[in-house]
Amino acid sequence: MIVQFDCFSTMQSQINMDKNLCLIICAVLFPFFCFSQNQKDPYQKKYEWRIRQEVLYGVYIPKDVNEALLELNRLTDAESKAKLKTMTEDEVVSKLFFSFGRWMSHNWSFYEGSRLTVNLRSMGIYAPEDMSRFLMILFHRSLNKKPLEIKELLKRFQAKAEREKEERINSGTILHKEVRQRPKPSDNKNGGG
Repeated sequence: MIVQFDCFSTMQSQINMDKNLCLIICAVLFPFFCFSQNQKDPYQKKYEWRIRQEVLYGVYIPKDVNEALLELNRLTDAESKAKLKTMTEDEVVSKLFFSFGRWMSHNWSFYEGSRLTVNLRSMGIYAPEDMSRFLMILFHRSLNKKPLEIKELLKRFQAKAEREKEERINSGTILHKEVRQRPKPSDNKNGGG
């Protein structure tokens, strides 16, 4: 009986030591864990700052598509507007993408993020190139006093993005394929045999 008591006492002592060790480790590591949770990725912090700004690097950032069209109208001279009016939508996008489109993506921070990109993403346009193309088409339509038909244009861009995604998936290379067989279910519904 005394031997059993000593074993029990030794086990109890070991358990108490393990508990104390756990408490010490938790007390030491807890502040580091809390500190690391409060640290944000510097890129994320900068992005969160950028999307709240009205002006980035001295350039006004429109808050939405309507403001973007007003700003493009204000910034574009009469001669350029006249040339744009004579072009088709496809010509505007293909011929002016690397000038007019790049100006928008660079100055309105489509790659880094801005309040305009947040608005465009909320509409379902995610790629910076598509943001430029989308705004170029809308600007062309507004100059020619055509209906903007934003919903239909959004559907067109989203369908294009989905097709491109499917093409990437279908043209991808499978790095590893694993096939497993599922165990056959038992005929006996009670699980017993």
